[in-house]
Amino acid sequence: MGVLHDSVSTAEMPGVMRSLETFVTVSGAVAEVSFFRHCTANFKGGNDMEFWNAFASLFSNFGNLTWQMVVMWGIGALLIYLAIAKKMEPSLLLPMGFGAILVNLPLSGAITQGDTVGPISALFEAGMSNELFPLLLFIGIGAMIDFGPLLEKPWLMLFGAAAQFGIFFAMIAAVMLGFDLKDAASIGIIGAADGPTSILVSQVLHSNYIGPIAVAAYSYMALVPIIQPFAIKLVTTKKERAMHMPYNPKHVSRSLRICFPIMVTIIAGFIAPMSVSLVGFLMFGNLLRECGCLERLSQTAQNDLANLITLLLGITISFSMQADQFVNLKTLIIMALGLVAFVFDSIAGVMFAKLLNLFCKNKVNPMVGAAGISAFPMSARVIQKMGQEADCTNHLLMHAVGANVAGQIASVLAGGMILNLVPQLLG
Repeated sequence: MGVLHDSVSTAEMPGVMRSLETFVTVSGAVAEVSFFRHCTANFKGGNDMEFWNAFASLFSNFGNLTWQMVVMWGIGALLIYLAIAKKMEPSLLLPMGFGAILVNLPLSGAITQGDTVGPISALFEAGMSNELFPLLLFIGIGAMIDFGPLLEKPWLMLFGAAAQFGIFFAMIAAVMLGFDLKDAASIGIIGAADGPTSILVSQVLHSNYIGPIAVAAYSYMALVPIIQPFAIKLVTTKKERAMHMPYNPKHVSRSLRICFPIMVTIIAGFIAPMSVSLVGFLMFGNLLRECGCLERLSQTAQNDLANLITLLLGITISFSMQADQFVNLKTLIIMALGLVAFVFDSIAGVMFAKLLNLFCKNKVNPMVGAAGISAFPMSARVIQKMGQEADCTNHLLMHAVGANVAGQIASVLAGGMILNLVPQLLG
């Protein structure tokens, strides 16, 4: 400080400080300009290209997007809408719809890409390629069904058989439209009005259209309250729909309830051996229900097992809903043939009931014949509602339920017969 005082007077101190501040400011500005120029030089060099290439790579997958994928997003959104807003088979249509979007994203990691196995592909191999998921679901369905109304009136089984006509009609129509026999048979089974059976048959026959068949089967099952009234009204009058049927409940012994699923399985094994897995798992579920000593397992099969397998089944089916396989004219034809099968199932059941009335003393309301499809219990509820619309005192529910559960057995047997016949015809 002594040296400073010797060279600079006290009066000059403020000027010196201002000079130092100016020097620091100018030096900082020069440094900033120098840094900016350095950065600009780098930006104009190679580093900027690496940055923009990395940024552009984030959007490069858009180049793999096709219009077919966008169409599948729309189909997926429609299935989700029907599940949530319209309550149409939500436990299955919701996972199917979301899965359809999931597998149709460009280079989706949900399905196998190169050597990387996707989870949906793995689920398909584990549960669909060996028919495991549909068969496990049959255990749950069997545990839900009460065959009592059918056992009270075994003759209702005839309606279950008659209402499978649409299967074979649609199968013949598909062959005439140029489909291979295995694909035609898989399309025809949509008329079984039984989603798991449709999936299993198409999988066993190695159909090329598993996705469209599954979508058609479950969509039309959900639309039974719309399709069936239309079909029934085509071939009945209001007077016929108002026809009363007296209901006299009969006692069904526990022994008969236990023996029934066992006997059906044995008979099915002789008539259509390929149906044993279908019928057997369905009847095993029913045996859990009726045996009386496995209530907890019965409830598990009806609820936890059925819900879990339905969830997995729905999202796994989406593996077959990839845009390159799904978006084509044949998908529309399959949807149309599935609708035809459903309509002719109902019409055939009604016409068979009218035929019986020509020979029977106790007349049958023709609508009960339409309940012989497998869509349980929706079809029975539709018949009850239509009966009361024609006559508010008309109660057809128990008769319709008996025909409806008969349709469950008949549809599974029909699926087994197709699995027996088609491989033989293909040689």
